[in-house]
Amino acid sequence: MSNIKKLTLAGLFCALAVAGSFISIPVLGSRCAPVQHMVNVIAAIILGPWIGLAIAFFSSLLRNMMGLGSILAFPGSMFGVFIAGVLYRNTKSILTACIGEAFGTGIIGGLCAYPIAVLFMGKNAAELGYFVYVTPFLISTVVGSTIGGLVVFSLAKSKALNWGSV
Repeated sequence: MSNIKKLTLAGLFCALAVAGSFISIPVLGSRCAPVQHMVNVIAAIILGPWIGLAIAFFSSLLRNMMGLGSILAFPGSMFGVFIAGVLYRNTKSILTACIGEAFGTGIIGGLCAYPIAVLFMGKNAAELGYFVYVTPFLISTVVGSTIGGLVVFSLAKSKALNWGSV
């Protein structure tokens, strides 16, 4: 894929992630916002871990600049997309990429969100406990990763991605 196509897709994925930040589903007392995680899986598989990481960073930055997200968007998206991209690159498995996104965002991103929340959001965030961000991050990422995996699987099966058999 040419650099122009990669850059174009990266811009489209950023726009989709930012526009998708308006979509949320209330689940178990948290707000499930799956679009960023869907974009992460698709970008990690199609464009790889490094471009996916850039997409997650700039999407988070844009959402924060527009007042649509919090500082926790950074660890909540960047770990997952990078791990998903590395796992997909090594295994060529859509399922493994989805699991990597869920683990990277839900577990690693959720744990890394706590010190960031303490540092930037103050004492109230610290009173909640270290694992407080893991559950809502996991809920969002499992839903979004599943949707993203199904989108990539459907595109591959229809030969829209020109990969042959999945």
